[in-house]
Amino acid sequence: MGRLSTHVLDTVNGGPAKGVRITLHRLDGDARTTLTDLLTNGDGRTDAPLLIGDAFRPGAYELNFHVGAYFRARGTAQASPPFLDVVPIRFTIAEAGGHYHVPLLCSPWAYSTYRGS
Repeated sequence: MGRLSTHVLDTVNGGPAKGVRITLHRLDGDARTTLTDLLTNGDGRTDAPLLIGDAFRPGAYELNFHVGAYFRARGTAQASPPFLDVVPIRFTIAEAGGHYHVPLLCSPWAYSTYRGS
């Protein structure tokens, strides 16, 4: 069964990013449907997969990671306004039965992502 998961790592403080707001949207041309809006747990992950079962379908998606608010809440130094506020990651699910893991490694100044396992 296919699923989509994520986690967030704070590269400034050297650990999981607890309390990052994440929104997931399905994209269909110009249409954008919000599928979930949640916070990361103490391990920087979500408590359950973002998509699983019938909800996991091929198509275009966007994850929005609200890192500006996260770093502000931690008291981490950043620009005002923040250089990175909401980090959008657009990706495509092609394999209906695959596991797509889209992590975010971030600081107030940079981020990276990849398709994990």
